[in-house]
Amino acid sequence: MLEKGLFKDSINRSYYAAFYSIKAVLAIGTIDFKRHKDVIAYFNKNYIATEIFPRELGRRLGTLKQLREKSDYDDFYIASKEKAEEQYQTAEMVHNYVKNYLLEKQ
Repeated sequence: MLEKGLFKDSINRSYYAAFYSIKAVLAIGTIDFKRHKDVIAYFNKNYIATEIFPRELGRRLGTLKQLREKSDYDDFYIASKEKAEEQYQTAEMVHNYVKNYLLEKQ
């Protein structure tokens, strides 16, 4: 999406990549929620606030969630290439932290 210039779609996909990475962490403890905000709140409380994952990751996730909501629901939001690239980097960051965490838990 990013390479094709579909920046709103790229932000959406970046969010979902990060979101499902987080759900993989929660799945270890057989924790699941129906609402996205509950998943992220639980992750922030139990993994970011306790510094299992860095606080920067929590801040970047918050930004990614906000931009995904704007991209999906705000008809007048114009996503820039720079914002889409930042959110792609956030998704990569989340994925890498989660991958390392899961490998340590094996």
